[in-house]
Amino acid sequence: MTTNAELAARFEEFADLLEADDVEYKPRAYRRAAENILAHPVPIAEAVESGDEDAIDDIEGVGDAISSKIVEYVETGKIEELEELRAELPVDIADLTRVEGVGPKTVGVLYRELGIETLDDLEAAAEAGEIQEVKGFGAKTEQNILENIDFARTVGQRHLVGEARPLADDVLAYLEGIAGVERCEVAGSIRRWRETIGDVDVLAATDEPDAVVDDFLAWDSIDDEIESGPAKASVRVGEMRVDLRLVVPGEFGSALQYFTGSKGHNVRLRNYAIDRGMKLNEYGAFDVSELEADPDADPQHVGGGQRVGERVAGETEESMYDALGLPWIPPEIREDRGEIDAAEAGALPDLVTEADVRGDLHTHTEWSDGNNSIEEMVAAAENRGYEYYGVADHAQGPGVVGGMGLSEAEILDQVDEIRAIDDEYDVHVFAGIEANVDAEGAIGLSDEVVDALDLIVASPHSALDQDAETAGERLIRAIENPAIDVLGHPSGRLLNEREGLAIDAGALGEAAAANDTALEVNANPRRLDLWGSAVQAAIDEEAKIAIDTDAHRPATLEFVRWGVHTARRGWAEPNDVVNTWELPDLESFLH
Repeated sequence: MTTNAELAARFEEFADLLEADDVEYKPRAYRRAAENILAHPVPIAEAVESGDEDAIDDIEGVGDAISSKIVEYVETGKIEELEELRAELPVDIADLTRVEGVGPKTVGVLYRELGIETLDDLEAAAEAGEIQEVKGFGAKTEQNILENIDFARTVGQRHLVGEARPLADDVLAYLEGIAGVERCEVAGSIRRWRETIGDVDVLAATDEPDAVVDDFLAWDSIDDEIESGPAKASVRVGEMRVDLRLVVPGEFGSALQYFTGSKGHNVRLRNYAIDRGMKLNEYGAFDVSELEADPDADPQHVGGGQRVGERVAGETEESMYDALGLPWIPPEIREDRGEIDAAEAGALPDLVTEADVRGDLHTHTEWSDGNNSIEEMVAAAENRGYEYYGVADHAQGPGVVGGMGLSEAEILDQVDEIRAIDDEYDVHVFAGIEANVDAEGAIGLSDEVVDALDLIVASPHSALDQDAETAGERLIRAIENPAIDVLGHPSGRLLNEREGLAIDAGALGEAAAANDTALEVNANPRRLDLWGSAVQAAIDEEAKIAIDTDAHRPATLEFVRWGVHTARRGWAEPNDVVNTWELPDLESFLH
C-alpha cells in the first residue's frame, strides 16, 4: 500500500521540478501539501481505497487538483503530470538537491546549460571546471559542489526516522493481529531512534514461523517480496525495506537485545560479560565459568557453539542485563558512550519522556510561513494539554524562505494580537520571534522590539558553509547576547539535504550554561538539531535544552515525539529541558 511518506515524496518532487522550471507560486503549494501529507496521522491510501474523498479534502493544503493527483497515484502508481515534468526535465532531482548549495533552480540551470542529469554528471562537470563557466556560478561555488557530492551520495541511502518509524508502527500493528505472534518489537537503529534509518528491522516471537511468514506476506501494504524463508522475510513497502526475523518465544529477549545494537554497545557488553564468566549472544546469557576454554578460541565461544554453558537469561531483554547485575539500559543510549559504566555505578539517567513536556517554544503561524492563524495554533496547543506555548514567527533576515519574515512594525502588531488571544485561553501564550543569527552572530532587532517580546529564539539560516572556528565564534556571540533565550537548530542542518555548520557542542554548551541560554533540539524530523551526541556534550557542560517542534501547522506539533527521543539519545533528564519546567520557573529563565 502507498505510504504517506511515498506520497509526500512525489509532491516534493513535483515542487522541485516546477521550481527548476522557473514556475512561481505552485511549488510552495505542493511543498505545503507534502508536509501535511507526511504529518497526516493515518494512511491516506486507506481513504482513497475506501472511497472516502472527504478524508482527503480535510487535509490542510490539499485542494481538488492535488486531491485528484493523490487518487491517481494510489490507484495507478504514477501521476501523469509528474511523468510529463520528468520527461521535460530528466534530472535526478532528489539526488542533485542533496548537494549543499544545489537547489531546484540550480538544477534547472545546470541541466539547460550543461545537460547535467545525475550526480555523476555533476561531479564530472565540476572536475572539468565547466560549472564555473556558467553565468551566476564561480570557482568557489564549483568547489563547494565538488566537496559535497560524496555526502549527497551517502545520505541518499537512508530514510528519516520520521518517515520510517510510522511504517514500523504499522508493521507492529499488523503483526500483533497475527494469531501465531506472541510478541513483536522493532530492533536495530530504528529502536535506538537514530535520525536516519537504513531498513526497518522487526523481531517477532512465535512457535509457528511458517504460518507467521505466510500471514505477513499477505499484508496488503507490501509492494514487493524481496526474499523469505522459514524464520525471516524481507519486503518492500513503498520505498523502504522491511526485514522481519522470527525467533522462539524463550529467546525473544536475547534476540531483541542483540539485534537492537549498537555494535559498539554489544561489544562492550559482551566483554563485560566475559570478565564475569558469562557469554552473551542472540540466544541468551550463558554461565560458562565452569567450562574449559580453548586459549586460542574466541572467549565468546567457550566450549564451541552458541548455546553452551548454563543458560540463565534470554526470555526478556531485562533478564539479559540483570544476569550481569546491571539495570536495563534504554535503547536510545546504547551507543557505547559510557552507558555500561553508568549502569554499573547506578547512575543511568532518568530520561525525559513526552509526558514531561509542558509546552512548545518555537512554532509558526500564517503571519510568516505557517499555515494557520495564531488562534488555531494556540487552540491546538491547549488541546494537547500544554501549559504554555510560544509563537515564534520569522523575523526578517538573511536565509528566511521567500522573504517571509516580519518587519519590526509587524512584530509589534503581532505581539498585540497575541496578548489579546492569551486572555481567551487557559494555555499561557508567549509572544516570541525566531530571529536570524547572521554571519557575525547578531540578530538585528531593535531594543523596542526586544523589550516587547517574551521570548527570542535565534537561529542560523544563512552562511551555513562557514568553517568550524568561524561558526563557533558566531554562535557563541549569539548565545552571549542577553536578548536571546534559545539558540534554535544550532547547526542549521537538513538531514539528507545539507550538513550545516560544523559545531563544537561542548563549547556551545559551556557558553549556554554561563549565559542561561537554552540550546534547541529542533524536533522537525528533517532537522533533529541538536542530535544525540551533541545534546550529551552540551548537558555535560550543564547547559539546558529546549525541545521544540518548529511546527507550521497543528498536526506538526506531533513532532515533539522525535524531539523527545533525540533528547533521550543525549541522556537528557526532565530538569535538563526547560519546557518541562513549571511556568514560573520557565518565566524566570527567559530573559
